[in-house]
Amino acid sequence: MTDGNLGTVTVLTGPCGAGKSTVARLLADRLTPSVRLHGDDFFAVIAQGAIPPYLPEARRQNETVVAVQAAAAAGYAVGGYHVVFDGVVGPWFLDPFRDAAADAGVPLHYVVLRPPRATVLARATGRGPGALTEPGPILQMYEEFAALGDHERRVLDSGALTPAQTAQAVADGLEAGAYRLS
Repeated sequence: MTDGNLGTVTVLTGPCGAGKSTVARLLADRLTPSVRLHGDDFFAVIAQGAIPPYLPEARRQNETVVAVQAAAAAGYAVGGYHVVFDGVVGPWFLDPFRDAAADAGVPLHYVVLRPPRATVLARATGRGPGALTEPGPILQMYEEFAALGDHERRVLDSGALTPAQTAQAVADGLEAGAYRLS
């Protein structure tokens, strides 16, 4: 259990194939106490009527799922856990995390892993069964993360880094406050 102190929420995001899940596991292993929330799991529990989240008609579903993800992350942080959430959370879906963290009074960090386009495409299309491997949606998602405006300073090009090096770079940035949202 925790000592009663508040934890933190770190949203580790980027396009498919950016290395989010691997880096999130490594990062959560460095934090005590910690929780790793895998964003895809929140979609997987939809028993009937699930819509692939990259389709335009999934907007309402995605808004619901993101609100639940944000509430879960903030809930664990209130309990004193350092939460590493890995999932696709572009700036267009950041407000539920901002609101949940603000309501809970916990710090929120936003880290975007964005290796080069060719790296993302190779990694994502080479995945096994059950994963999104279609080049069209993968490249669309990559383009959605290509120009993030004010959030560009929270982007880490992980293309030339190992997962361990990426986790270290993220940990260093978190320690320095580079990814904290106000």
